[in-house]
Amino acid sequence: MSTSSLFQTYARADIQFERGEGVWLIATNGRRYMDCASGIAVSGLGHSHPKLVEALQEQAGKLWHVSNLYKVPAQEELGQLLVNNTFADRVFFCNSGTEAIEGALKTMRRYHYANGHPEKTRVITFEGAFHGRTMTALAAGGQQKYLEGFGPAPQGFDQVPLGDLEAVKAAITDETAGMLIEPVQGEGGIRPVDPAFLRALRELCDEHGLLLMLDEIQCGVGRTGKLFAYEWAGITPDLMAIAKGIGGGFPVGAFLATEEVAQVMQPGTHGTTYGGNLLAMAVGKAVMETLMEPGFLESVQRKSLLLKQSLAEVVDTHPEVFEEVRGSGLMLGLKCKLEAPKVLKAMRDAELLPVPAGDNVLRIMPPMIISEDEIKILTQKIAEAAKALETEAA
Repeated sequence: MSTSSLFQTYARADIQFERGEGVWLIATNGRRYMDCASGIAVSGLGHSHPKLVEALQEQAGKLWHVSNLYKVPAQEELGQLLVNNTFADRVFFCNSGTEAIEGALKTMRRYHYANGHPEKTRVITFEGAFHGRTMTALAAGGQQKYLEGFGPAPQGFDQVPLGDLEAVKAAITDETAGMLIEPVQGEGGIRPVDPAFLRALRELCDEHGLLLMLDEIQCGVGRTGKLFAYEWAGITPDLMAIAKGIGGGFPVGAFLATEEVAQVMQPGTHGTTYGGNLLAMAVGKAVMETLMEPGFLESVQRKSLLLKQSLAEVVDTHPEVFEEVRGSGLMLGLKCKLEAPKVLKAMRDAELLPVPAGDNVLRIMPPMIISEDEIKILTQKIAEAAKALETEAA
């Protein structure tokens, strides 16, 4: 039995970090590791970004928390930045991605209730999805390995195969409230959804009076080279959950909605004590201002193309280790031919820190501030790890 005071819910690697610099994490023993997954799509601007550090320090010296019983100008400022640059008219701030999912699902149901259709409570979701760790979010994701042992799952979700439009049509009933989908599945194995499929879902929702809700917790906030991944499909959702990258490492979540949808949430229908905390808002605003600087997202697109091409060369050179590179922008995955945990260990030995996903995939999602020289270092180290595995196998 572990002597730790903590719940043993994580299979933690025996590495401890004491500081970070850009894409690099420095361990207590002095070794420098490249953060290849941005702390699971969180540290999009890298570690110790000067603008984020300044924003947090400045706010920390003024005021930390007042609660949502009072007006919070910082929420208005960050909310307006999101509204100005997305489909949305309204924003609700919370603390995490799973809270954003919960709040947005409540809003979806409340919308139909307020419009005279209380029977519309069911949501169509997709195989391979992951929407968070609360009971409702787990039920929406539908993965039994996460639901096992926790009793009956909340009802109201109809899961269909990803990309199967006929299955979606067949799942629509008089009780359907809407659809929930990740434009790029993260935990499911870095699987981008075909833009044509997203457009078809938008058309079905319009045809049947349903709401289209997107989960951009992992794929949003610049990760694919657009501010949000839905932009690549040329659609707009009715609701969207975000988190991770919007806080740059500080806990921030939010759900966004059109005015038509948001107006059904009146005082008392939803709330949070910490959501929209002043420290969180200061950091979130700094993140958004950085992303919206001229040329930033274009640089993400340019670097993502270089990284994907470089990874494809590694896959071609080491077919015994890797099968393919997949993904969008700087949200990429290497599908392994060997067992992913074995490849993960070899990469950590090479001072790289990818993160596993489903379908035997390792996520390669470095901070968006990664340089082209650092991309070369990254792919060279992956190639070295693959070569070491091949030598071991021989």
